[in-house]
Amino acid sequence: MKSVFVKASIAVLAATLLAAAALSETQQNRHFRHGGMFGGPGMMFHRLDLTDAQKAQVKDIMSKERPTLRPLFQQLAQSRMQLQQYQASGNFDETQVRALAAQQAQLMTELTVQRSRIQSEMMKILTPEQKTKLADLQNQRMQRFQQRMQKGQQGSSEQPTQSEQPQQ
Repeated sequence: MKSVFVKASIAVLAATLLAAAALSETQQNRHFRHGGMFGGPGMMFHRLDLTDAQKAQVKDIMSKERPTLRPLFQQLAQSRMQLQQYQASGNFDETQVRALAAQQAQLMTELTVQRSRIQSEMMKILTPEQKTKLADLQNQRMQRFQQRMQKGQQGSSEQPTQSEQPQQ
């Protein structure tokens, strides 16, 4: 009976680790396939009607930066997978989790710095009209975000509290 339980537990753990690895790999590659947060939907460059020369410059910037970014994304994916392994094990070790969280924070800081540098380079290739259009798009996006946040706050405040709910 115990051996069946142990085998089943090992199978479940192996399946969880394989799924986590596949998800991590998928998330990591998504940044490069779709532009991710660098020049893709996040930067809205696709809506700025770039010339062929500008598109080539963006491609050159990203090609030049890929060797710097790839190891950071890989390290972040590995750190996330380690955290998932700790969570799946059921043995909470605060020291280990804090170490992984600190590592992730450091990686996110480095990615943020890299992203800002890349965006700065990309802004240099835009015309004044494209910069204005980008600013307008970013403002619209921020307004939509704020509206969603307000709706979320209103939705949570509109739910009746325990004392306001009808007695049964």
